[in-house]
Amino acid sequence: MSRITIIGAGGWGTGLGVSMCAKGHQVRLWDLQEDLLRDMEAHRENRRLLPGVALPNNLEISFAYAASFEDADIVVFAAPAQRFRSALGDALPFLESTMAIVNVAKGIEQGSLLCLSEIAEQMLPEPLKARYVAVSGPSHAEEVGRGIPTTMVAAAMDRELAEYVQDEMMSRMLRIYTSTDVKGVELGGALKNIIALGAGISDGLGFGDNTKAAMMTRGIAEISRLGMALGAREDTFYGLAGIGDLIVTCTSMHSRNRRCGILIGEGMEPAAAVESVGSTVEGVYTAEAAYALAQRTGVSMRITEHIYEVLHGAISAREAVESLMTRSKKLEREEDYI
Repeated sequence: MSRITIIGAGGWGTGLGVSMCAKGHQVRLWDLQEDLLRDMEAHRENRRLLPGVALPNNLEISFAYAASFEDADIVVFAAPAQRFRSALGDALPFLESTMAIVNVAKGIEQGSLLCLSEIAEQMLPEPLKARYVAVSGPSHAEEVGRGIPTTMVAAAMDRELAEYVQDEMMSRMLRIYTSTDVKGVELGGALKNIIALGAGISDGLGFGDNTKAAMMTRGIAEISRLGMALGAREDTFYGLAGIGDLIVTCTSMHSRNRRCGILIGEGMEPAAAVESVGSTVEGVYTAEAAYALAQRTGVSMRITEHIYEVLHGAISAREAVESLMTRSKKLEREEDYI
């Protein structure tokens, strides 16, 4: 049995907490929103973000921030990606070199354009830099919390650390693989949210399976192009953290990004669509960062660029589809005929 602290009691933090409790770990769950914690403690359920999933007895709702870290073996950051820097900064005084620092958020920081591991590299003191692990993959909180079979990948530069987190998180219904490609795993989890917005827009416009399949296939191609330009491995994007996460996010109504896209495709203004979804739509933030990274690296990301333009009102969703479909002809793979 390990002691696990989870920072962020959203649907994902709660779902992971329930999953790790099922393995017998002692889990503490803390969040900035004390009213959310009070309601969870009173009803032993996250009625707001994960309704219907009972909190087990070995999941403790923690109201004392500093005490949440006491004797922890693993600290899991489940805050939204745009709040990761502040969450990590607040936690720094309580982190110890023996702890595994696990991040499960998916995104790229606006402004700095940094992956979350790069933020950790900036902020963590030397003994803790090597303790960072990114965990990602096709994993809706609604299903993980209910014990539906799920697979993910834990990425760390240190294989022994990745395997430690693998052992501690893996259970009968949650299978964890390992990787050393931290940046690739993080970029796959972040960038697929943009393509999920596009898949939702396609659905909202009334298009069919052909269109969504094209969106996903060409989407993973441009994700991998940017990823490799930033130092990731191509094969990572054809695994769980890439195509796996892309499939689940583009096809499920659990996906906030897809639901937001559907509303935009149906004619709702992007800002109103985000508000209607009612919780963080990471793809909106990631589209900003990916657009800037594509410009910086010179990588062609036409789907991402068009989604960015739709989000900013530069073109309509139908105009974006028309533009993508009538571009000049090209090879499917640039390596062909060389």
